[in-house]
Parts: sequence; structure tokens; C-alpha cells
Amino acid sequence: MIATLAATGLIAAFMQTVVTPIIPELPELLDTTRADASWVLTATLLAAAISTPISGRLGDMYGKRRIMLALLVIMAVGCVIAALSSTLIPMVVGRVLQGVGLGVIALGISILRDVIHPRNLGGAVALVSATLGVGGALGLPLAATIAQYLDWHFLFWLATALSLVAIAAVATVIPVSTLRTGGHFDLIGALGLAVGLVGILLAVSKGTEWGWTSPLTLGLLGGGLAVLVAWGFFELRSQNPLVDLRVATRRTVLLTNLTSIAVGFAFFVCTASLPIVLESPTNSGVGLGLPLILASLCLMPLGLVMFFLSPVAARLSAARGPRTSLILGAIIITVGFTLAVFFLDQVWHVILVSTITGIGVGFAYAAMPTLIMRAVPPSETAAANGLNSVMRTLGSTISATAVGIILSTHVAGGVPTRDAFSYVFIMGAAVVLVGVIIALFIPRRFTNYDTSSIPVQNAS
Repeated sequence: MIATLAATGLIAAFMQTVVTPIIPELPELLDTTRADASWVLTATLLAAAISTPISGRLGDMYGKRRIMLALLVIMAVGCVIAALSSTLIPMVVGRVLQGVGLGVIALGISILRDVIHPRNLGGAVALVSATLGVGGALGLPLAATIAQYLDWHFLFWLATALSLVAIAAVATVIPVSTLRTGGHFDLIGALGLAVGLVGILLAVSKGTEWGWTSPLTLGLLGGGLAVLVAWGFFELRSQNPLVDLRVATRRTVLLTNLTSIAVGFAFFVCTASLPIVLESPTNSGVGLGLPLILASLCLMPLGLVMFFLSPVAARLSAARGPRTSLILGAIIITVGFTLAVFFLDQVWHVILVSTITGIGVGFAYAAMPTLIMRAVPPSETAAANGLNSVMRTLGSTISATAVGIILSTHVAGGVPTRDAFSYVFIMGAAVVLVGVIIALFIPRRFTNYDTSSIPVQNAS
């Protein structure tokens, strides 16, 4: 079961990087403008942010395995649509459906709580949490190779095949969920959360392109915030809320989610800036001139160390508590970013920075779901993990915007300057340090909900 859920997480994470190698060619491939082509990425981000907490609540109510299978089917349909696309609109539709499927990672972590003995839960959670980074690390070189030597549509046919494998594995291996909550699905709450998140994330991700003072950006940002405030009041008065805000505002859950924003921000600082350093021409004064395939191989340690160190992170969490693992991970990320400020001039510098960052992110990602699950009742595991995933997505979205602004405003000869990358990593280190400070206030002891709904492992 652990292997199945980890593999499913890897496949879902691959969907995020499947289009990375063809981003520069998307306007030509889809016969559209560069601004419109960016929706191929934005649509997936928005769909994942909206669907993850909703699918988590549905999983708590109707069975996590059933909802996971539904998400995988939706993801497979999206892959087929994208594979058959040659214009923008169907491609964006396909990418939206792929984004919906990304909720399987949070659901997989929640399933672990139901089916794994508590003694082994920490290591399993750490492994599945690491798939977000490992999927990108392994998927990027594979996608780059396919894009270079085959027709780009094969990227999505491969994604379709992987999705079908995931569907078969989950249907065969994962048992039917027996732990379910009662009540009715909060449709109004789901719509309110979707509208609010779309407004905020769209404004943040497109603010640079549209202008930060444009009526559209300000309207989306202000409107999204207003909708979320109204949504919060509605959820507090609902008998069957989509997200129980009384649980979400508990000190442990709230502070963990705020720290998650910082960690998500840090993870995207690396994935957004280091490829530019590796692939920019050597005559730019900052680039290392590597082709895409070699550059993606250099970035593999960012995800691989997350995978291989997941048992270490689990043991640390078991011995010292997940709070310690989270704080240590954030400090390690800060060390990596500090090195990047001064050492980013050789290929091995980039590999070192990505490796250290991967270690830190691995410790942090392993700790966050464990902290959340220990602080919420079993009936709300999937919804709480879904909300935590949204916080990481929010951090990554803000990071992408901030990194883009810095790199686009410090340019020489069409390429970001060395100072631009220094500013990016200084900013990243500062954000992560704020996360460390927040994590220090997470309680060491709190009510620990400990349950296993399906007795599939012997406790002896």
C-alpha cells in the first residue's frame, strides 16, 4: 500500500513538470501568443489549489479511495485531451483536468493514517510527502528527452499511460475506506473557496503581466480576499463545513500551515531560478550553458535527496517530534540559500545548493502532514491535509511572482544578472527564516488523535 500510494504521488507530481521542456515553444506549437500560452501552467496551478481541499472533504465523507480513483480518472482524461490538442483551448482544458488530479497526493497521505499502524506511519508519510519533489526530479529529464527526440504529444501519451497504471494499482491494492464522516457536502462553501482562491492566485500569478495597479489585478485580489472573508463567516456557521475553521485555527494547525507557505515559497525559489543559471549562455556572465537534459539531471538531487532521506526525517520526527524536523528543515534550506548568494558560478555549486535545499525541504515536507494529522480528528484528515497543500501552493505562487519580478528587472544582455540571483536567494532565506520563527511557536505537546480505521497491520 505504501509503494502504491508513493508511486501514485510520483505520477501526479510528474504532471506538474510534463510541459516544462516545451514551455519556450508553446506559443508556436499552439499557434498563440506567449501571454496566452502561460495559461497552460497557470490553469494547472489554479485547478490543483481549488480541487485539493474539496477532494479532501469528499474523501472524508465518501471514502478516500473512491475519491482518489475519481481524481485519477479525471487526470487520465485530461492527459488524453492534452495529447490530442494542437490549439490553446483544448490544451488548457486538459491541463485543468490534470491539475484536478494533483489532489491524490494529499489524499494518499490521509489514506496512510487509516491503513498503516501508527508505529510505521511516520516513515510512510515522509515517503509519500517526498514524491512531490521526486516526481519533478525524475520527470523533468524524462520529459526533456522525449521532447527533444520525439513529437511533443508523446509527453501526454506517456502521462496517460502512467495515469492508467495508477488507477489499476489503487483499485487493486488500496482497501475501501471505512472511516467516513456524516452530513452533506458544503456546495456553497466549495464555490466560495474556489472563487476566493481563483481571485487571489490569479492576481498574484498574473500581476506582473497585467500590471500590479491595473483594475483587473486589484479587482481580483480585493474581490478574492472579500469572498474568502465572507466564506470564513459562512463556514463558522455551517453545520457541515467544507473546512472546519475551528480546527484549522488551532495553534498547531494554523502555525504549521503558515510555515508551509514559507517552505512552498523556498521550494519554488530553486525550481524557478536554478534552471535559468544552468541553461543561460556562458557569455552572459552568469549562465553555465548546459542543454535542457543535462540541466535537468543537475537538478535531480533536489528531489532525490527528499526521497532517500525520508526514513531519516521520519526517525527524527519519531524521536524528537515533527516540530523539530520542520524547524531543522527550514534552517537547512536557509543554509543552502545563503551558499547560493556567494557560490553559484560552477555546475557543482548549483548541484550543492539544490542538494542542500532538497534535504531541508525533505525534512520539512515529512513533518508537516504529521503535525496536521496529530492535531485533527481522523474524520477530518483529508480535508486538513488538502488545506495544507493549498498553503504550499500559495507559497509557490507568491514565490514564482516574486522571483519573476526580480529576474526581469535586473537584466543585462537579455539575461538576469548575477546580482538578481543573489537578491532572489536573499529573499528566499528571509522568508524561510520567518517560517522558522513561526514554527518555534508550534506547541511541543497537544491533543494527539491516534487511530487506524482498517486493522491491516499487526500491532505486535
